[in-house]
Amino acid sequence: MPMRYLEKARGLDAGDDLRHYRQQFHLPAEGIYLDGNSLGAASDQALECLHRVIDEWKHLLIRGWTAARNPWFTLCEELAALSVPLVGAREGNVAIANSTTINLHHLLTSFFAPTEDRTLIVADTLNFPSDLYALAGQLHLRGLLPQEHLLLVPSEDGRTIEEDAVATILSPRVALVLLPSVLYRSGQLLDIPFLVEAAHRQGALIGFDLSHSVGVVGHQLSEWGVDFAFWCNYKYVSGGPGAPAGLFVHERHKDRLPGLPGWWGSEKSVQFAMEPTFVPAPDAGRWQVGTPPILSAAPLLGALKLLGDAGIDRIRSKSLSLTSLLIDLADDVLGACDFVVGTPREGSRRGGHVALEHPAAWQLTQALLSQGIVPDFRPPNVIRLAPSPLYNTHEDICCVVSALERLVRSGAYLQFDPQPRVVT
Repeated sequence: MPMRYLEKARGLDAGDDLRHYRQQFHLPAEGIYLDGNSLGAASDQALECLHRVIDEWKHLLIRGWTAARNPWFTLCEELAALSVPLVGAREGNVAIANSTTINLHHLLTSFFAPTEDRTLIVADTLNFPSDLYALAGQLHLRGLLPQEHLLLVPSEDGRTIEEDAVATILSPRVALVLLPSVLYRSGQLLDIPFLVEAAHRQGALIGFDLSHSVGVVGHQLSEWGVDFAFWCNYKYVSGGPGAPAGLFVHERHKDRLPGLPGWWGSEKSVQFAMEPTFVPAPDAGRWQVGTPPILSAAPLLGALKLLGDAGIDRIRSKSLSLTSLLIDLADDVLGACDFVVGTPREGSRRGGHVALEHPAAWQLTQALLSQGIVPDFRPPNVIRLAPSPLYNTHEDICCVVSALERLVRSGAYLQFDPQPRVVT
């Protein structure tokens, strides 16, 4: 490891105006956590909110719905308001509800309305598999065969998707487009405004899976004209495992009804009137379905307040600094060790993680874990490193790159099983 990189890293850390947030997270005493794009670390604020709600449950019982510090009855509305700045939405365009894939199904029942002339859905071959399962399932429910009505934009390099390729495949027969904001393997950040314009030019609706960008990349969903979006809150948002997910619906669709209505999507003032006719909430809250999991939602309250205090612009700036250093080190130090950077180098083209490709990626992942360094593996050959701007440092990046270089040059990784087993 050239000393100039370590000196640069320490200088960047010394001038980091987000550095004080690190002490508010619970991190391994020994080691480095770089898997924030799978599960974010717990913060003091998130745990404080969880413990408070548990205490309220113990002492308030049913009165917690209205008498808790943050009344449970409107907790998800409060969480939605805190989420608005993260996605660049207007007030009322966000709801916190359900899980990620359930939200996708829920939105598809509302937004995918095939006609005789429009039956096609466009997605991409590198999309997260759960999204593709949902799309296929929705086609089956409408009597349409996925092999005929689901068009997948191919990848020329197996890492990235070209926006022009998406635009080329669009036609007046396309009813809906669904794409990720950031590709989960390579970390490529797609040009959302370009894709929205291309889809709308053909008369198609377009939605985005923001799971790998919310909390680390800023968005302007309302301004860009995105029709709908959805995301998880347990990655960069650090809302805890299984935290309720988020969804966005553009205000132009304010009169659209949810395809799977449930009582928690009711207008709050009449929700307990128990009328047989559904009276939807006047905003995206109508896409809530059942009673929210309050214990799972509680940590999200603290996590979102912490992100709001840090500010998404500052978070994004540091994220780019961390990943830029990682890419430079990978090129300069790890290139001679058979590593290849699979993530776009331009800051405007990448999300919050870097994909390092290596023939022995699985063995190297296990070797790093044995040293207390937590990366992420994606088959067949990708080590994903996701520095979280609120608790990772530039020096962390140097330490991980040094560890990878030592492991390869010493051959120490060869003692680990070359065949992947359970991947988390």
